[in-house]
Amino acid sequence: MADPTGYPPAAARSAVEVAREVERAHRESWSTVLASVVRLTRDLDLAEDCTQDAFVQALRTWPDGIPSNPGGWLTTVARRLALDRLRRETNLWRKLPLLIEAPGDVEQPTDPLRLVFTCCHPALAREAQVALTLRLICGLTTREVAAGLLISEPTAAARITRAKKKIAAAGIPYRIPADEELPARLDAVLTVVHLVYTAGHVAAGQVLTRSDLTGRAVELAKLLVRLMPKEPEAEALLGLLLMTEARGDARLSEDGELVLLADQDRSKWDGKLLAEGVSRATAALNGGGLGRFALQAAVAGLHVTAPSWEQTDWTQVVRMYDAMLISWPTPIVALNRAAAHSLVPGANLEAALAELDALSNEPALKSYAYLPATRADVLARLGRVQEAAEAYDAAITLTANETERRFLTRRRSSLAEHSARPAQQSPIPDR
Repeated sequence: MADPTGYPPAAARSAVEVAREVERAHRESWSTVLASVVRLTRDLDLAEDCTQDAFVQALRTWPDGIPSNPGGWLTTVARRLALDRLRRETNLWRKLPLLIEAPGDVEQPTDPLRLVFTCCHPALAREAQVALTLRLICGLTTREVAAGLLISEPTAAARITRAKKKIAAAGIPYRIPADEELPARLDAVLTVVHLVYTAGHVAAGQVLTRSDLTGRAVELAKLLVRLMPKEPEAEALLGLLLMTEARGDARLSEDGELVLLADQDRSKWDGKLLAEGVSRATAALNGGGLGRFALQAAVAGLHVTAPSWEQTDWTQVVRMYDAMLISWPTPIVALNRAAAHSLVPGANLEAALAELDALSNEPALKSYAYLPATRADVLARLGRVQEAAEAYDAAITLTANETERRFLTRRRSSLAEHSARPAQQSPIPDR
């Protein structure tokens, strides 16, 4: 018997199988379903509630048969739920015109990008733009949003709530802005797309990578380049993401353990993605791009074009971070700069450690595991094994990813060997 939504079900499944399928559908289809319901209702809270309810219904009904098109099933159910809610509201007649779509105004691949631009409206504070987009586009929990932004969970929740209320109160439209409006929102959109990728590149939980998030970020970056083909920062961001994606297959060993960039088998890197990433990054730089994403892409390019880890031009990497600190003086950039400085041949490790110790006072880095991990590596190379062990303990406590936690635990256990090893590995995993 066909599903009432019109999507025929496959065979019945167990509760465990259904939960797994719903989880996968959430990863793959959350933003598309939500964007479709927002298109219908122009109400973020209502759209989010109905999208969540559709996934709850899937848990209840899919044991009788999983639809052949889970994303389509969820979209249909979520939209029906939204219409039912609107019909029950006393202000239905005020909202009814919004339900009538113009001819040809059908679901489009750019819908998620429309939602990003809605969330990145200039009327919203930058921190609210980023938090709201991570919540809506990625379906990240408030806790995951907080971890990605290095803020507390209550702070993240407050930012998201305030942003939704502002959108409703100001009547911010759900659309891609006109060409003249794009520059005012571009930096926020680029930031969000990069954070989406970062949230997937090292995900919270058991797995190292969430390919649904990294894939979504790459697709959004491609849409941005199509929308703004002459914008160097959009081109640079796409190049940066493609170069990072190209190394994906080499990040884990056969037994699922993290492999540092220094130890990766470069023959496993995707040559096609690398070539496109380097080409886009080069085009951005040649086009006058000296923004933060162009500089980050330049750093990535120095890594992937070096013949080997040992032959990486660390002096040039440090220069790129120095330039980045001028236009984007954030604690994380300063941390990456200090890590790179510690790897320059003949570097003064005591000076590098002093840079790291100064960063320990930065509020944004209090819960950032890579700071104590970097300190641990430098301390180990200085032969200060006990202090290195304590720093590793701090990093292990702060790490939200189980794969990285095992990696750091192994590094701590091998401190005696590590302290005698030359500076050939990055203290920040996969950097």
